[in-house]
Amino acid sequence: MTPLKQLAEQGQSVWIDYLSRRLVHDGDLAGLVRDGVVGVTSNPTIFQGAIAEGDAYDDQIRELSATESDPKEIFLALARDDIRAACDVLRPVWDAGNGKDGWVSLEVDPNLAHDTEATIAEAKRLHAMVERPNVFIKIPATREGLPAIEETIAAGIPVNVTLIFSLERHREAAEAYVRGLQRLVESGGDPSRIASVASFFVSRVDTETDRRLPEGHPLRGKAAVANAKLAYQLFRDRFSGPRWEALAAQGARVQRPLWASTSTKNPAYSSTLYVDELIGTDTVNTLAPASIDALHRGEGTQRPNTVTENVDEALRVIRSLADAGVDFDDVTETLEREGVASFSDSFHDALNTIEKRRAEITS
Repeated sequence: MTPLKQLAEQGQSVWIDYLSRRLVHDGDLAGLVRDGVVGVTSNPTIFQGAIAEGDAYDDQIRELSATESDPKEIFLALARDDIRAACDVLRPVWDAGNGKDGWVSLEVDPNLAHDTEATIAEAKRLHAMVERPNVFIKIPATREGLPAIEETIAAGIPVNVTLIFSLERHREAAEAYVRGLQRLVESGGDPSRIASVASFFVSRVDTETDRRLPEGHPLRGKAAVANAKLAYQLFRDRFSGPRWEALAAQGARVQRPLWASTSTKNPAYSSTLYVDELIGTDTVNTLAPASIDALHRGEGTQRPNTVTENVDEALRVIRSLADAGVDFDDVTETLEREGVASFSDSFHDALNTIEKRRAEITS
């Protein structure tokens, strides 16, 4: 019984927030699956780091460069093959759980985050390109992304909704998912074949909120967990009642909250803070390799159902921020804006890395 499997017994799935060619081909991902990892998330930053590190991609870059000059197309071919390979490793998990877990996520070009129609087209293209039933297409929960999420679900494509920081965005993402499912059913589709997670970012909320609070303020290090606990309550409320039950009766699955950005950024906080406080049924925690290592070193408490503890206190924390001079709506809006910009920068960096590697290889 590993720490990751203990979390699974408490209703929480552990995915790893990392992917590289070496991780798959060297057997490390398969080892993590045996340890209790049941999914993989990726993003432009992760891919940029993987491509820039070592020579694992050089042969394919050389081969692709013979017929393709666009670095984005080369990037997508590299990412496609890594995603496919990871999907194949996770496929037994997907089959055994009837699609609950075993998912691998690939993000749409973040430069399209404010273009609804282009995001829809890209989501459909990436899904068809990977050709695996257990691939999630990641779409940012920007205002323009929300209708793209609905349209993609309605088209029968599983979606990982990413870059959620606020309760309002979480509510809107859930609504987009439900509307997409309703449209899918109306068109004769099978909702039991569709899944979705809502990636609710955690640690960055403390980083930005703490930056706006005086040193030593009692609310420092409190906002992120409080925000996530309220998001879980919203999830439970949203996926109940007659409207949802009608879809559930046809096999629809809830859109599970996925706790993202759960590595502790402040060394003064526990290394497993955002694991220990957010354990609960029908949740996913996507962990960086360092966080998985920390759990294996025995760090963390792993008490069951911590995400439902002290919800009234969580609400008090969020309301008290205004009294401390912190505009929490501005915090979450800033984080969404900066999150999109950061992923866009990483995407550009990945393309620049490919250009540089291609020049070195072909010379």
